[in-house]
Amino acid sequence: MGRKLNGIKLFWRMMGLIICLGLVVGGASWAQTTHGSQKEGRHQDSAPAEPPVVHDGNSPAYHAQPPRGPLPATLNPSQFTDPRVQNAYAMAAKIKRVLFQEPCYCYCDKGFGHHSLLDCYTGSHAAECEVCLMEGIYAYQQTKLGKTPGQIRAAIKRGEWKSVNLNDYLNPPRY
Repeated sequence: MGRKLNGIKLFWRMMGLIICLGLVVGGASWAQTTHGSQKEGRHQDSAPAEPPVVHDGNSPAYHAQPPRGPLPATLNPSQFTDPRVQNAYAMAAKIKRVLFQEPCYCYCDKGFGHHSLLDCYTGSHAAECEVCLMEGIYAYQQTKLGKTPGQIRAAIKRGEWKSVNLNDYLNPPRY
């Protein structure tokens, strides 16, 4: 009987230990989740938020303000065979901050969820779309003339990008 009583006591002590360990581990997990969320929230507050996307109803989506942080890379022009596409992607890589603030009149904001003309060049969309190519080249030309992103956006909205002749870019770029 004494051994049986000792076995029961041992059983309950083990159960108590298991329960205590469960509470400790569960509490640590809860604390990690709670404090982790607070840390993440503070971290997010200190990280620069991107300017909002403008959907004004009169044009496709764009950002009215410059980016607050680094921008994604545009695709490497050398991966394309068409020299017009190569030229456009080479130019886009040099003016990402401008393209971030421009709408794209192929309306890829509706079809692909793009937020600006830059999104067309961070993927292969621009390689397949003459509107994107012409707008990107136009934005580059105007940037080289000293125009601001706002001035370029106003001209793009007026359709001035349609003056770009893609055949002027048949020579491969020298990047």
